[in-house]
Amino acid sequence: MRTRSDPFSGLSAFLAAAEAGSFTSAAARLDVSPAAVSQAVKALEARLGTPLFIRTTRHVGLTEAGAALLARLSPAASEIIAAVEDAAGTGEPTGLLRLTVPRMAVPLIIEPVIPALRRAHPKIAVEVAVEDATVDLPGRGFDAGIRIGEYIERDMVAVRLTRDITWSVVASPAYLAEHGTPDVPEDLPMHQAVRYRFPRSGAVYRWEFERDGRAFSVDPSGSLIVNDSALLVSWACAGLGLAYVADIAVAAELGERKLVRVLEPFLPTTQGLFLYFPRRAQAQPKLRAFIDLAKQVLQPVQQEGKEQMRL
Repeated sequence: MRTRSDPFSGLSAFLAAAEAGSFTSAAARLDVSPAAVSQAVKALEARLGTPLFIRTTRHVGLTEAGAALLARLSPAASEIIAAVEDAAGTGEPTGLLRLTVPRMAVPLIIEPVIPALRRAHPKIAVEVAVEDATVDLPGRGFDAGIRIGEYIERDMVAVRLTRDITWSVVASPAYLAEHGTPDVPEDLPMHQAVRYRFPRSGAVYRWEFERDGRAFSVDPSGSLIVNDSALLVSWACAGLGLAYVADIAVAAELGERKLVRVLEPFLPTTQGLFLYFPRRAQAQPKLRAFIDLAKQVLQPVQQEGKEQMRL
């Protein structure tokens, strides 16, 4: 009688290595040896008849077949984990919660919420990746992400975490004393600006304004360009130039008069920060626990913490 092979054999090793980008890191996550992970992956590749990883001395990357397999397995793995957690019936959320967040969200959301989450649910492990670029959640193995509302795909579930954002052009009092205050956006070419480069596209952000109901953008002058929003704020505080930032990201600096708003009549307001995730992931107890704690800790002014289900 022919024995059928286990279709799940090697998949946990593959998922861990694909998400970590390293057999050593995957082994630590699975609490096995790197050799065991390597052997499990090799056996899976032999069974499938195709290589899944490109191995170098410093990095493990996915082949095209490996990337395609990861894209299909990640959602299914999340469902399996959620089913096992529900079947346990303990009512205590467990597992690894992986979040991708922009730099802006670290002090506003991550720093206050994660300690509360750990105190309330110590069995939930947390991994946070700080990156401003848009991320494919299932493809990168994340449970959820935090982004500005307008940048979230329409098929995701979105939960409001902050009030709406009013964009601001800011500068230090010292900079304004030396260089003067711009009165209209057209004055910006006469000033120095700290500019922001998008990590994924490489494009330098054009500052957005509104006048008489019409939107327009300006490419400011400036010899400083950065792809980290925290450094952008730091350089503005140091008097190196004007910066275009979200008001919620510099509330402390504005309150302490380290920064001052200019061009206020011309600045737009957009959606705030939202937690977002695929609809199929919302039943996971660990994600539900994060949402509940975020509502308690952050107490959003807008929407009173209600989920916005976007189809």
